[in-house]
Amino acid sequence: MPACFLMSQSKKAVPIVFLFVNSFSEWLKNQNKLTTQWLQATQFRGEAGNISLLPDESGKLSRVICCLSDANHFWGAGSLPYHLPEGEYYFDMESDRYSNFAIAWGLGAYQFTRYKKPTRRPAQLVLSNHQKHVTNIVDSIYWVRDLINTPTDDMGPSELAHTALQLSKQYKATLKQIVGNDLLKNNYASIYTVGRASDDAPRLLDMRWGNKKHPRITLVGKGVCFDSGGLDIKPSPYMLLMKKDMAGGAHVLGLAKMIMQAKLPVYLRVLVPAVENAISGNAYRPGDIIKSRKGLTIEIGNTDAEGRVVLADALTEAVSEKPDLLIDISTLTGAARVALGTELPAVFSNNDELVNDVIRHSNENQDPIWRLPLFSLYRESLNSPIADINNNPSDSYGGAITAALFLKEFVPDDIPWLHFDMMAWNLKPRPGRPLGGEAMALRALFSYISTRFI
Repeated sequence: MPACFLMSQSKKAVPIVFLFVNSFSEWLKNQNKLTTQWLQATQFRGEAGNISLLPDESGKLSRVICCLSDANHFWGAGSLPYHLPEGEYYFDMESDRYSNFAIAWGLGAYQFTRYKKPTRRPAQLVLSNHQKHVTNIVDSIYWVRDLINTPTDDMGPSELAHTALQLSKQYKATLKQIVGNDLLKNNYASIYTVGRASDDAPRLLDMRWGNKKHPRITLVGKGVCFDSGGLDIKPSPYMLLMKKDMAGGAHVLGLAKMIMQAKLPVYLRVLVPAVENAISGNAYRPGDIIKSRKGLTIEIGNTDAEGRVVLADALTEAVSEKPDLLIDISTLTGAARVALGTELPAVFSNNDELVNDVIRHSNENQDPIWRLPLFSLYRESLNSPIADINNNPSDSYGGAITAALFLKEFVPDDIPWLHFDMMAWNLKPRPGRPLGGEAMALRALFSYISTRFI
């Protein structure tokens, strides 16, 4: 359980009261003289973001007042774990709002400590026993953030595979790996070809959990543990964050962790093509043609459009078992970031009812996503004169859409499918969302799956 939480009530825990801007004046009228004088002396104005530590008559901390713009802005709780003194606290609030505020608290307490000791411990929030789902969500998102933040030297394909193995053992799942030349023997040439230049062999991770009689959910995550761009090498500034190019793999493993911890009645399969897009004498080249697992030939127009190539084989295998729900997650295109910015993941789908329901859960959980279209007219930009498809569109427009259309070639229309293209990184810190690797859309997806498959 994250260190910012306690599961047992303590007599020394200090209550935290959340006030909202439009109700502050009325609340203040009902407070005792000590409280009103203290707030006046400290110039507490009841504005959004204001925090006050209220003493009792002996000078000890008796209450914390945190003012938010309204009840929907629960992210304000994310600033508290390091704004408040170390100690134990509890929320003095209505239970129907509790979970989101507690999740924000937990996510705001995150620190990446693998290489640097923390400067202090977070304040601790006392949870009741019926709030265990909060710790599941927060702990899983910590786990995803840690994977994304870890440099490739400690999170290459083999280390990502080891992490997946540990996860499978924890939840009594099974994990199969197809590694190196065995990828060719098993008809995964796209995954092998992209990753063959690295001294850490490419592999396909295949995890299964649950009862085969239950509804089938298959998750596919891009696991490019570092992306140099290959022979179409990236400029240095664009390569700096490429340790995070395995974030899709981290996301699907993290979502699997949530599902398994909650013991949802589903049959879960997770596929992660784990590779490093490196440069060496045997690196794949622009102009090469790969025969994919589906049988479609792929002309390589750009070695830096490798994510869609490895996903092609993984998706082909994913659809072979006709899952009731297929989700793929990737840090696929810069074009999606140009269109939507870094904090709003793009989602594509072949099923309106499915994506609209997921968007509803996204809005309810303030875990934003935005639908972009699978605009079929743009498919022609992927045509190749010598292969079935080119991995690089013939023009630079609508790049997120053309990447999604490339993947659509490997997903039949009768399989409900969601494709996420995201940043998975916070470029600036905000309450509950610190600088660095970020789990995006996972709370929305877990909420949707938990509601649908019960």
